Amino acid sequence: MESELKDLNSKQLKSTASSDDGGSAKDDRPLLKPDAADNIQELEKKFAPYVRNDVYGTMGRGELPLAEKFLIGIAMVTLLPIRVVLAMTVLVIYYLICRVCTLFSAPNRGEDEQEDYAHMGGWRRSVVVVTGRFLSRVMLFVLGFYWITETFRILDVQEKSENEAKNQSKDEDEAKDQDEESGRPGAIISNHVSYLDILYHMSSSFPSFVAKRSVAKLPLVGLISKCLGCVYVQRESKSSDFKGVSGVVTERVREAHRDKSAPMMMLFPEGTTTNGDYLLPFKTGAFLARAPVLPVILRYPYQRFSPAWDSISGARHVFFLLCQFVNHIEVTSLPVYHPSQQEKDDPKLYAENVRRLMASERNLILSDIGLAEKRIYHAALNGLLSQS
Repeated sequence: MESELKDLNSKQLKSTASSDDGGSAKDDRPLLKPDAADNIQELEKKFAPYVRNDVYGTMGRGELPLAEKFLIGIAMVTLLPIRVVLAMTVLVIYYLICRVCTLFSAPNRGEDEQEDYAHMGGWRRSVVVVTGRFLSRVMLFVLGFYWITETFRILDVQEKSENEAKNQSKDEDEAKDQDEESGRPGAIISNHVSYLDILYHMSSSFPSFVAKRSVAKLPLVGLISKCLGCVYVQRESKSSDFKGVSGVVTERVREAHRDKSAPMMMLFPEGTTTNGDYLLPFKTGAFLARAPVLPVILRYPYQRFSPAWDSISGARHVFFLLCQFVNHIEVTSLPVYHPSQQEKDDPKLYAENVRRLMASERNLILSDIGLAEKRIYHAALNGLLSQS
């Protein structure tokens, strides 16, 4: 990851130097001009999906008003210690529940070192799911999300069908296949704003996620992720591992669509987090199975601190989040999206149509940048702030 970041950063900085200043390629850091404030504004225009717009400023390092410092001081001696203790208690309780339910039970092992307990049956699976959903909601409550506003949209399905009919004519067999697919979706598709997204989806539907392989080895969280049925991926690896993981995800999506007892897959096709106002290009992995999907849109309204995990460090984000007296989350669930035959044959078209639908429903801004640009933005910000 470090080598990839250096390569991307170097290319971006050199191209900026040649186009803006006409300087030589030897300048390794042309973005880092003496006037840091002006440079940060330039960066924010280019990398808008990752810009923080709350009171805490760029990367959470802005100069805070006196009133905000006072509120943080109060929270540090009241809310912070209580929430830390309660959150750890909830985590340990659920870990112990998962440990008891997986005793004398062998995990389901697949290719590429995939291992999970999500396919357990009987009372064990019921206990893991029911307690997991309940304790995830308790955890959100502990973190200040006392109320969750959920909206379930009902789109004009008839109008959608008429539009599809204009584009292509369907014979009786295709219509019959679509009727058979009108049941359970194969995956939940969500925009990605924060690690808190995972807690909400756990409390709502307890799906399986795609996670870094290192998560499986973490204390407490590792076993919980296996009970969720996470698919592990080595993000920095450039080997054939990606193809194996993509195949596992596709098969799991198909299984969830066909079998109601199988764990649902939860996928963030953007591949990284944003500030919540934008929607990045979707990767096609979630749509290769050609199964229906359930689009869900998350927003985190705020007045002081934004729960979005965009350009702020993890430790700083957790600290400020725990010091907020109240946090808010809004959820919009759209109807299950059934792909047309054209979308089934073209995963990119399928992904883009779902993306545009989600953006139009919550007035999200479509962006064409992704994870590579986010790394460049973070590297440039770190350089600017280290000079100031």
